[in-house]
Amino acid sequence: MEPGFSRTEIVSLVVRLTLVSAVTFWSIKWLMNQVDPTNKSKKKARKTAEEQLRRIASNKQSVQIDKLNDYEMMIAAHLVNPADIKVTWEDIAGLESLIQELRETVILPIQRKDLFLDSLLTTPPKGVLLHGPPGCGKTLIAKATAREAGTYFINLDLSILTDKWYGESQKLAAAVFTLAVKLQPCIIFIDEIDSFLRARNSTDHEATAMMKAQFMSLWDGLNSDANCTVIIMGATNRPQDLDRAILRRMPATFHVPMPNAAQRMSILSLILANEPTSDDLDIEAVAKSTDGFSGSDLRELCRNAAVYRVRDFVRQEINSSLNRRQRLDSGEEYHDALRPITMDDLKFSYSKMRESKIHCGALPVQSRIDLD
Repeated sequence: MEPGFSRTEIVSLVVRLTLVSAVTFWSIKWLMNQVDPTNKSKKKARKTAEEQLRRIASNKQSVQIDKLNDYEMMIAAHLVNPADIKVTWEDIAGLESLIQELRETVILPIQRKDLFLDSLLTTPPKGVLLHGPPGCGKTLIAKATAREAGTYFINLDLSILTDKWYGESQKLAAAVFTLAVKLQPCIIFIDEIDSFLRARNSTDHEATAMMKAQFMSLWDGLNSDANCTVIIMGATNRPQDLDRAILRRMPATFHVPMPNAAQRMSILSLILANEPTSDDLDIEAVAKSTDGFSGSDLRELCRNAAVYRVRDFVRQEINSSLNRRQRLDSGEEYHDALRPITMDDLKFSYSKMRESKIHCGALPVQSRIDLD
């Protein structure tokens, strides 16, 4: 009969097995991290999120970085503190009635909860949809709303929700809501929401269909808690492509239209307010002649006009015998030599943009109006 193992030998064997198991576990984990193509992006997202969350930790008692999982940290990388949002209502012109409606419908119930405690009907909507043509200020409105309401702003990049690994997209979608609830009040903003939550059909991929269903289920969870101040705000220029179930979850719908002549005049006045302009500049004439131009088009119109004066200065400098050193020696600043924006600059910029918009079909030929 073979002698049994001694206690020392048994302990030694257990220790060796434990060490081998530990080394094997960490080796496999390290190898999986190296194979995982999203490992670098996760580390980068976590670093960005940690910096952002540390900044807001002083005035947010419940935010504890160590209690957020990896998926919440990836979403937190897209978190914006309302104090860091530079867009205000003063930066948006021509939409005064829409801004007032947003203040009464969305912002007031958040800022003055005491006025709405006795009714469930007056709680802030859990879904807000901004729809209208491109370039009319939908994203600016969303940011200005978050700034005035004092809510955290998650600018949700839909690309982070699409992961090729099975189950990852669902975990990320869930993290959007769990993080927003921890940070509330919070606005989750989804630009081009139709590309993510378009009408479902039989051709949808299984993973996409599952993620949409989960997203809507989590959204319903917000509605079940009257004290939860998390708002999903979407922007789209194709509201007809949205799933009906999504439209039902976004009861507060606001149309952001193309600006009319009076609104274009307000936008142009705001854009050119701090720019050097000549006395011959007729903003009213420009506003009347830019039918079919969005707010971003008008900004680009003015930007091009401002660039033309820089080009003229450079050409004059090249043709002259003076160089920049002589200008600095004489005490003349570089930008002081630039002439103001003239009506001719705007006319030339308008003609170039009009030709481009007509060529790509964004502006009908019969709508052309000359500034002459």
